[in-house]
Amino acid sequence: MAAMDSHNKDVSNKVHEENSQPTSSSSGTSSAYVNGSTIANEKKLNGYNCWGFWVRRKNIGGWSSAFLLLANQGLATLAFFGVGVNLVLFLTRVLDQKNAVAANNVSKWTGTVYLCSLIGAFLSDSYWGRYLTCAIFQVILILGISLLSFISWLLLINPQGCGSQEHICEPPTTLGTALFYLAIYLVALGYGGHQPTLATFGSDQFDESIPKQRASKASFFGYFYFALNVGSLFSNTVLVYYEDGGKWTIGFGASTIAAIMALVGFLLGSPGYCYVKASGNPLPRVAQVFVATVRKWKLAPPTTVDNLYEVDGEHSAIKGARKILHTEEFMCLDKAAIVTEDDRSGQADPWRLCTVTQIEEAKCIIRMLPIWLCTIIYSVIFTQMASLFVEQGAVMYANIGSFHFPAATMSAFDIFSVLICTMLYNHVLVPVASRISGNPKGISDLQRMGVGLIIGLLSMVAAGVTEIFRLKQVVPGQEHSNLSIFWQVPQYVLVGASEVFMYVGQLDFFNGQAPDGIKSFGSALCMASMSIGNYVSSMLVNIVMNVTTTKDNVGWIPDDLNTGHLHKFYFMIAGFAAVDFVIYVFCAKWYKGIINVLGSVNGEADLKGCPEEGTSKAKETKTGQKGPLRMAKC
Repeated sequence: MAAMDSHNKDVSNKVHEENSQPTSSSSGTSSAYVNGSTIANEKKLNGYNCWGFWVRRKNIGGWSSAFLLLANQGLATLAFFGVGVNLVLFLTRVLDQKNAVAANNVSKWTGTVYLCSLIGAFLSDSYWGRYLTCAIFQVILILGISLLSFISWLLLINPQGCGSQEHICEPPTTLGTALFYLAIYLVALGYGGHQPTLATFGSDQFDESIPKQRASKASFFGYFYFALNVGSLFSNTVLVYYEDGGKWTIGFGASTIAAIMALVGFLLGSPGYCYVKASGNPLPRVAQVFVATVRKWKLAPPTTVDNLYEVDGEHSAIKGARKILHTEEFMCLDKAAIVTEDDRSGQADPWRLCTVTQIEEAKCIIRMLPIWLCTIIYSVIFTQMASLFVEQGAVMYANIGSFHFPAATMSAFDIFSVLICTMLYNHVLVPVASRISGNPKGISDLQRMGVGLIIGLLSMVAAGVTEIFRLKQVVPGQEHSNLSIFWQVPQYVLVGASEVFMYVGQLDFFNGQAPDGIKSFGSALCMASMSIGNYVSSMLVNIVMNVTTTKDNVGWIPDDLNTGHLHKFYFMIAGFAAVDFVIYVFCAKWYKGIINVLGSVNGEADLKGCPEEGTSKAKETKTGQKGPLRMAKC
């Protein structure tokens, strides 16, 4: 044991020398995370701004910077939804696509938007840092919307004023169609790469070592989603009205202006941001754990934590990241941290010997995956609002006197639902639930996500019931049903309420559970769920149409919805959600949260009987300067 401790110290010193330079973090410096709180007050109060200059902590970050980022989120979302909210109608009216084809194309495009979030998260965590990543992807967003505005005016809206319900456009040219898809996928790349990075960058503005700011960081994600919906409100009311009337160029032009304003405001706030440096490519780090485990597979499992390799000192071997304490799940991976004679004889090879923190980073990813997979069905529910809900509303009675109510405008009820439910959640549910449960959040993030899944299920049931009543009031020979479009209000309101629980819970959960070196990846998981959900929705539409369409049957989702059975599709998704909820409960009860060197349990402790943050049982212990850090078991 003495020899092993000596080797650990030697290797630790080598690694520590390479990684001991001050690096910024959400608290201004990674030193703020060292061994609980034994750090110099001066370092604790200082940090880097976005240009890398060392400044007083009180001059950077906090709500002043966070509010600028929330405004940026609102304007960028306004620009994005100015394109996305009516996209399915643009495809059917301007590009002359069929309903099922248009719905699938919207699902694929929306899926690509959120898939691009993984690209932004990877570049942010690995190389560019959050600030530069946000700026670059906003430039791409502006290029995409500007191109869309230009080619719509020049090539697609022909004759001028077409694209409304009454005036159909001439068939598009091949060049016009190609440039259109280039433009909207540039929008997908720009907005997708910007979103998760901005969410994490906003949370970086708060110091976790200060209790008040730690609470502010937890509430930031709720306000982040609130800002998203405020931004989309204008798109879903004013812009959608102009676009539905054939004034697509005005809608796309307003979106371009909003995107430019978002970038300008973001850059103006640059001196006051707290900047977190990139931690390097996480893919080799994770791969090294599995390679080292395979190479040491024949070794006996370690009997104690003391036998596992960890660097000494204040910092982990991962630049800018806190150490993570050992957990007992997936203990086969612990073999990667066993020090062998070969490790002692030469220079430390990271493909043979990994630190405890590095192994725990891989474990964190593995533990989050089942929870993430269970959120995909909810994203299938959410994506119906931008496709089939709009097509359903387009064949309902939508007039209030002489005023025509655009089908896509119904999503405003979703937005109002989000805004109202957010306020009720923060000011009513959390105070009441916190007194009952003792959890400062009221309910845990995992419980919050489960409630969101149930409410989403109910929205599909409501949509199916509405479709049944719509079909009953179809007059033969008429395209539109006599049923008022406002029958769709319950399904939109339920989707909005479910978002407050599911998506805000996801943002808080995945960002909080992701290790420091992959924080943006944690935020991106939420958007990646939306991405896969859109692709799954597209796949389900194709399968349903192939199975239900016969020589004598037009299928569930035909071009003429009056001859179809859209309600059966909605009920099918509700059934999938019910099964998914059962699996989700099992995964949530199994989940254990990450434990860092602050002695805080960042997971859903209430589901496992572990102590919450700050309780006396969550104590840090040390085996001495030569050994690794350990955590008392809950």
